[in-house]
Amino acid sequence: MAEKKIVLTYEGLDKLEKELQELKTIRRKEVAEKIKEARGQGDLSENAEYDAAKEEQAEIETRIVEIEKILRNAHVIDEDDVNVDVINLGCRVKIQDMEFDEVLDYAIVGSTEADPSEGKISNESPVGAALIGHKVGDVVEVEVPEGKLEFKILEIYR
Repeated sequence: MAEKKIVLTYEGLDKLEKELQELKTIRRKEVAEKIKEARGQGDLSENAEYDAAKEEQAEIETRIVEIEKILRNAHVIDEDDVNVDVINLGCRVKIQDMEFDEVLDYAIVGSTEADPSEGKISNESPVGAALIGHKVGDVVEVEVPEGKLEFKILEIYR
């Protein structure tokens, strides 16, 4: 079974590569030192520091494997090639929430990079999926668990 391609922007790719580098070069060494110190305290069967360090080591190794898998299956979007006539992956949008009359600014990114607190929504989220393919001036209805939302597309840009 072929693995699903993971969509990333160059910014997202860079962020993951830096995290991977830090995990492999810095965090691995830090946790190895913690394990070494905890071993030096004697009986490992009742050593909470040792258990915590081993758990942290497992988390780091799991994250390394996860990032490597993402990078292996990454499809990077070149924002310079993004068509801003319609909303699609890699573009930014200004939309007006019709109910609350507020303007929102989002980047449409792949699910791996999504972080609503940073204004990055996934193309697979209800709002992101509903916006894809629409143009400036369109009013888009989005079905969410709380009901329906309505957004007017004000601008599409890079």
